[in-house]
Amino acid sequence: MSTLEKVRGLAEVVEQRERWRADGETVALANGIFDLLHVGHVRYLEGARALADHLVVAVNSDASTREYKGPGRPHIPEGERAEMVAALACTDRVLIFDEPNVRSIIRALKPDVHVKGTDYTPDSIPEADEVRAYGGRVAVAGDPKNHSTTELARRLRMDRGPG
Repeated sequence: MSTLEKVRGLAEVVEQRERWRADGETVALANGIFDLLHVGHVRYLEGARALADHLVVAVNSDASTREYKGPGRPHIPEGERAEMVAALACTDRVLIFDEPNVRSIIRALKPDVHVKGTDYTPDSIPEADEVRAYGGRVAVAGDPKNHSTTELARRLRMDRGPG
């Protein structure tokens, strides 16, 4: 499957999830902005994928990113961020979402496991109640939060120099 074929709308991802479920396969859901993709993102997504047969990644839209991070973000447009995430071998489907959180995606998709990065604990995952309500579980994956898009962008600005 090509990279762009992995990027789909929620309805198509839910249909695919039902086919996977019918085959007895599990699904993990991860989400984030994924602006200036870095090794921390890769480790998080690979860790999430290791928890299920398939990985669906929800990428914040440009509008929800601005709402969350401020007017200077994202650095990379939503379609390109989704495409970069889809290019990773660990991802099976990618979707873009506008909401401030992934509760509606969780309700529609009902992933077996909802995975957040190591800046969370299983008890601090905001959507944990939504996942547990239908019998799913939450998990944390990735390496310690030693990488950040904000820090990477700051270093790149400092590195520009004159002219």
